[in-house]
Amino acid sequence: MGVLSYQRIRALLAGVPPLVSGCVDAEEQLQPNGFDMTLESVAEFTGAGKIGASNADRVLAETRDLPFGADGCVFLGPGVYAARLNETVAIPRDVMALARPRSSLLRNGAAVHNAVWDAGYVGRSQVQIVVSNPRGIVLARNARIAQMVFFTLDEVTDAPYAGLFQGEGAREPEASLA
Repeated sequence: MGVLSYQRIRALLAGVPPLVSGCVDAEEQLQPNGFDMTLESVAEFTGAGKIGASNADRVLAETRDLPFGADGCVFLGPGVYAARLNETVAIPRDVMALARPRSSLLRNGAAVHNAVWDAGYVGRSQVQIVVSNPRGIVLARNARIAQMVFFTLDEVTDAPYAGLFQGEGAREPEASLA
């Protein structure tokens, strides 16, 4: 297993379907070892969720979108938030991905948490933003908040992702880089 290089990510961005589409600025978002993901919306949790023994027993917590101000920013006080990303990803069957918070987010007392992006997943994911700074943080719409890092599998999987979130919020893909 290895991490995809700038060159391989760039080639996959130009593929069909592109590895990542719906980008704010693909040239700026492409990094030496990953791809920066940007903020579309933020929601606060308004109810409890439930994780049961099977998918039939799963209940997602209710949320309420927080409005961006006239300046395109939203203030987040200490707490946990659900954030929707702008980008749609189409993970190949020989790749999986993780995302880490950008260092500037960490330096301001906030972090991003996420799950694994499985081989074969297509969609526009959510991540969790945790604000630990007691004074909060201001985030702009389209801010780069996380860096997705792609890992090659030792072989193409025979069982690509086919779960409940397949296709979530996906937009029609367009080539990210020409």
